[in-house]
Amino acid sequence: MSRIQSTFNGRKALIAYITAGDPTPEKTPEFVAALERGGVDLIELGVPFSDPIADGPVIQRGADRALKAGTTVKKVLEIAKKIREKSQIPLLLFTYLNPILRYGLDALARDAKAAGIDGCLLTDLSVEEASPYVAAMRKAGLDTVFLAAPTSTPERLKLVGEYSTGFVYLVSRTGVTGERAELSNSVAPLVNSMRAETKLPLAVGFGISTPEQAHDVAQLADGIVVGSAFVRIIEQGGDLEGFARSLRKGIDG
Repeated sequence: MSRIQSTFNGRKALIAYITAGDPTPEKTPEFVAALERGGVDLIELGVPFSDPIADGPVIQRGADRALKAGTTVKKVLEIAKKIREKSQIPLLLFTYLNPILRYGLDALARDAKAAGIDGCLLTDLSVEEASPYVAAMRKAGLDTVFLAAPTSTPERLKLVGEYSTGFVYLVSRTGVTGERAELSNSVAPLVNSMRAETKLPLAVGFGISTPEQAHDVAQLADGIVVGSAFVRIIEQGGDLEGFARSLRKGIDG
């Protein structure tokens, strides 16, 4: 069983996205340690990309800061190695397809595994075209997490269930990442549709930013993903550990 798979061990998982290298590569391991102390169960380690089409303004700014600090795919893997010196928290490499194609699928799988990465999620990789990527990841023993959205067809949900390992990431709403005042009413139907296709744990993200929202989603799903709210706190120099604790309390409460 992989570290990602063991995350869903009875309690609802709190998953945090941060952009690696934001504001500098040296700070990221410190942020991961703070999140882990705050009760985060799994880290999505974002690879900064120049054209983050799935992300809203907060994460776009985080990617821009990380790129300006010289963060590359290779540097993100070095960050993962640094994290592994002190922590066994599951690490999911969260990226777009272009940087990985430039790096090379087989090379990435090999180097990511060696760095202590547990799995990958490519936000803009169509599941219908994912066979070569999945084969490379499987060969290296890495989990592959795919996205399902309210607009996903039954055929696509079936493929997502077949190709995913670790968990399935459910996008709560159409559009880009970002904090929202209210949860989408698409969450419950999407959870129900995906549960009909897989026994894997389901984690819901996009738009979750408060303990109350995390609590509500935890009644439906196995994991809660928070990204923009954490990246905003990094941008503002705020208390990552304290905010993580408040989300953990909301989920458990």
